Amino acid sequence: MNFVNSDLDKNITFVRPAYFIISGFSGIPNIKYYYVFLFLLFIVSVMGNTVVMVIICLDQKLRAPKYIAVFNLAFTDLFGSSALLPKVLDIFLFDHPYISYNDCLAFLFFYYTLFYMQPLNLVALSYDRTIAIIFPLHYHAKVTHRFMFFLIGFFWFFSITVTLTLVCLLTRHSYCNSVVINSYFCDYGQIYRLACDDITPSFIFSALLTVLILWLPLVFIVFTYIYIGFTLTKVATVHERVKAFKTCTAHLSLVAIFFLPLLIVATLTGVMHPHARMINLSLTSAFPPSLNPVIYVLQTKEIKESVKKLFKIRSQSKIAVRI
Repeated sequence: MNFVNSDLDKNITFVRPAYFIISGFSGIPNIKYYYVFLFLLFIVSVMGNTVVMVIICLDQKLRAPKYIAVFNLAFTDLFGSSALLPKVLDIFLFDHPYISYNDCLAFLFFYYTLFYMQPLNLVALSYDRTIAIIFPLHYHAKVTHRFMFFLIGFFWFFSITVTLTLVCLLTRHSYCNSVVINSYFCDYGQIYRLACDDITPSFIFSALLTVLILWLPLVFIVFTYIYIGFTLTKVATVHERVKAFKTCTAHLSLVAIFFLPLLIVATLTGVMHPHARMINLSLTSAFPPSLNPVIYVLQTKEIKESVKKLFKIRSQSKIAVRI
């Protein structure tokens, strides 16, 4: 099959293919079992994040600014997994590797917008924990509903803006070499490398976004916890330190789940097999949306109490109906 763009000989400024071919998981042995696993992760993500969002909406006690960020995290995870996993399963499980040029850019826009919101949500929660532990008396003055809505809104604006910039950069390229994307989705890095013109602006912007969206948030989060730990050693007893850090376990778990696979890929890029790298990156996109709601339900006292309360009310209503 000839994957070279047929529009090359046309006298036009930009050569745009009619379609791309996504070939990322092709050739991996027994990969269909992995697709089943991804489907299960998708189901868990949809159910878990929906439950968290419903609980926050129904329980008046969960209307604190912190839970605005938690709700936004669940919302981002729900629609992020919905934008990625069903399409990935359709492409590979049902053998539909061809995706039109416009559909691919739309797929890329929704995936990256929601993916970029994940580390930014973790930054918002990190700031909340820092103020709650270091400045508990000023918490309600510093972390208000208005401030949290503004912060989350700014993060959405930033994420949408930079992703639109990615899409615009891709539309400025001519694709005259190949239309095969060696990834499991419409990967920005893989797409601009297919271009036959100057890709320097796309490469520079991609590297800049990696720093701004991934590594800078990670540095901020690590710094906040170093600051928390240093401050607690000066003013708190051992019991108070343990109690303070217990309030951070859910957030720290989310940070580890999101960033550790990325750090592994970044560290082992030169020695990791391409198939292993592909699966690791796909798990980075699929695991956090599935595990985040489970972690918050199990490790956040207020949400656990709300879940127990809702189940208690439901069980009492069933008993009343039977009587």
